[in-house]
Amino acid sequence: MRAVRFHGREDIRIDEVEEPICGNGQVKIRPAFVGICGSDIHEYLAGPLAVPVTPHAVTGEKLPTTLGHEFSGTIEEIGTGVTRLKVGDRVAVKPNLSDGTCKAGGLSDHVVVDTKHAIPLPDSIPLDIGALVEPLSVAWHAVSRSPLQEHDTVLVVGTGPIGLAIIQVLRAKGISNIIAVEVSEKRREFALNLGATEVLNPLKVDAVARVRSITGDAGGAAIAFECSGVQAGLDTAMKGLRVRGTTVVVSLWEHKPVIDAFAIVLDEKHVTGAAVFDDGDFEAVIDAIASGKIQPRSMITSKIPMEDITEKGFKALIGERDKHVKILVEISA
Repeated sequence: MRAVRFHGREDIRIDEVEEPICGNGQVKIRPAFVGICGSDIHEYLAGPLAVPVTPHAVTGEKLPTTLGHEFSGTIEEIGTGVTRLKVGDRVAVKPNLSDGTCKAGGLSDHVVVDTKHAIPLPDSIPLDIGALVEPLSVAWHAVSRSPLQEHDTVLVVGTGPIGLAIIQVLRAKGISNIIAVEVSEKRREFALNLGATEVLNPLKVDAVARVRSITGDAGGAAIAFECSGVQAGLDTAMKGLRVRGTTVVVSLWEHKPVIDAFAIVLDEKHVTGAAVFDDGDFEAVIDAIASGKIQPRSMITSKIPMEDITEKGFKALIGERDKHVKILVEISA
């Protein structure tokens, strides 16, 4: 079968690999759509230092490794002992796993997973939207990590895919005051369209002063989500908080940031991290999409065949970052 595999820095190839075998308690899935994640881009640019060269202690994987962890697909085979799922079921895959025996990764013609990681999609959710469940679940988890209250004013710094997903989750949870800070004009437009009530360009305005002006006597946002991964973004998130506010750091960082501990102490601010998701987050996101509380289709800015993944996928997301939010690889194309 075909598999998109990462061999090293800026070296992604479509290889022929052995098709995985569906074992006891497992299902074999034919992936339909696979999203390219920011972590994939990081690995592509950073090279082998970003991925274990020796076998990973949990997954058993080593270079070259199959990419793709944001995906949906259709079950094409079930293993012995499987009763909850059947052939033909459409699923989103919760990817925090590897059984160490299969070519783990959604960017391939077939994937085998334990049944607990195959989350059924209702008929109302098409498979391309199903591929967005994973990044939206990361956002759902990040919001759940905060002490969010119904009437809070929330600051989102950085409106890449996860920042935009967080805005949608906040709206789904009834938050009506969302301030977004973003340098890219196109991504500021996305933020407005997806539910931000105020969008600030930090290159043109003093974002912190503007947040404090908007929030009046509160003196800042109750919650801030840091999604930019740069020092200036973290500074904005921390300074834009009110006294005893909370910043949730969601970004992946290429360079270790500096944090002003003295300011945290004086204003009794809180800092927490959020990574991946908890049990139940996938199901909660699927319910929110099915009910219409989350409508993420505009996040899909391109669909490409597997053969174009380097030029129209990775290179497009790097060279045309402002143009794209989520590029989906259509495996059957």
